Amino acid sequence: MRLEAVGRRYGLGGPWVLRGVVLDLPARALVRVEGPNGSGKSTLLRLLAGIDTPTAGRITGRPRTAYVPERFSAALPFTATGYLVHLGRIHGLRRADAAARAEEWLTRFGAVGHARTPLGELSKGTAQKVAVAQALLAGPELLILDEAWTGLDTAARAELDRAVAERVAAGATAVFVDHDPHRLADAVDLRLRVEGASLVQVPAVPRQSAAARGSMVRIEAGGPPGAVVPAGLPGNPVHESRADTTVFTVSAAYSDALLRALLAAGPPWHIRAVTAAGSLAEPLTDGER
Repeated sequence: MRLEAVGRRYGLGGPWVLRGVVLDLPARALVRVEGPNGSGKSTLLRLLAGIDTPTAGRITGRPRTAYVPERFSAALPFTATGYLVHLGRIHGLRRADAAARAEEWLTRFGAVGHARTPLGELSKGTAQKVAVAQALLAGPELLILDEAWTGLDTAARAELDRAVAERVAAGATAVFVDHDPHRLADAVDLRLRVEGASLVQVPAVPRQSAAARGSMVRIEAGGPPGAVVPAGLPGNPVHESRADTTVFTVSAAYSDALLRALLAAGPPWHIRAVTAAGSLAEPLTDGER
């Protein structure tokens, strides 16, 4: 996806919110957009998502895209499940598949108990879970998140971290804005900053070593004969080869995404053990994974 001299202003005589933006959005990347309040971050994300059109310049090569706005309007005549199924159908899913995925994502975000609740009766936090679920439902190639973590409880924020890592591991690009400077910090591939109507690349912050990331998980996996550790694994894990086993150490927030990436590799890796990094003798429970 490419932005060529893109500019955006509101009204014929309005000031330029963005001007002369040139960007080649990389594939399979996690991109963080930064900048002060009112700088134009949301405008950039709306342009990337195709919600707004450029006043100047052009955008080419937009892939299949999903978008979570900063404010989700719940004033729609649907239940939570009805809304997700409706969006799934728009994305080309069969009704049965859309319903199954709706249940899966509501469950992952802890909102399945509100599946039949009308959107207008949902709390702000639960409505935000539905907003995030609709973006992930059909496995987008480009995922745009504008303060999507705001209003989510701690468990749901961690689940969204995992879901974003999974999408990138599956080959998608995710672009996000978030007020927390540490959000997904260990996994960001590209940092962009909006200031003075321009877009500039921010020098990358060196990723932390595994030992410095706090709560860690150790995954022991056996690869196929002659296997090479895949590039771009979620969470930038440290890995060590031991005979016929490779040991991956990764932040707990990325453990699920790393497991899925190893299992989805071609040919797949065999998972032999998943443990807390501090205690190899004690396998993680389902609730800890």
